[in-house]
Amino acid sequence: MRALVIQHDDNGPAGHVSEWLAARGGEQDLWLIGHDAREPDPRAYDLVVSLGSEHAAYDDAVPWLGLELALLRHAFDADVPVLGICFGSQLLARALGARAMPAPQPEIGWVAISTREPAFVPPGPWLQWHYDTFTPPPGASVLAKSAAGPQAYTIGRSLAVQFHPEVTPDIVGDWVDGAEERLNGVDVDPGRLLAETRERDAENRVRAWRLLDAFWARVSGLSESRTP
Repeated sequence: MRALVIQHDDNGPAGHVSEWLAARGGEQDLWLIGHDAREPDPRAYDLVVSLGSEHAAYDDAVPWLGLELALLRHAFDADVPVLGICFGSQLLARALGARAMPAPQPEIGWVAISTREPAFVPPGPWLQWHYDTFTPPPGASVLAKSAAGPQAYTIGRSLAVQFHPEVTPDIVGDWVDGAEERLNGVDVDPGRLLAETRERDAENRVRAWRLLDAFWARVSGLSESRTP
């Protein structure tokens, strides 16, 4: 497996996704899209991973947004699986003809979701950290929801999740650092959030790997079913 991992912010690494790829023998090409001027061809990869971001998926003033939109569309058209996480899920939806927009209310913290396929997308709780949401693209199958909106969908060989299966305590610690005022403004206790992340780290890793293994098994099965 050769994966293109698109990282948008310095404090938004792939965490458990990177560990899972390494454990499954995956070769990872990390694309720091805001600093790297190259334009990868998604057809050179078996998987494209689009991570979270502090930016908004509807903000066309972001210099690299159009480039990634085109790459995700190209990947989908070439039948290359995409794993979109949070911002990545919103951007994939937009690349495939849907909308990304501000959410009626932010969703931050460990939240259980309602899932149609718990063996594929476990109900969590999952770490949520988003101020935006999206409409599912035409033809997508919505697998999970929360009060804030859609939480997971599949389309073709791709999977998008609004939550953050990749997070570790170190990642959340970086997010909390400097965001205390904004978190307090939406009634989120930064210290409690970080403490709960540490408490849930082991179970979150198990859930994340289960999700990723189920996703890759499904992707592989679809690939085999399309082989002449």
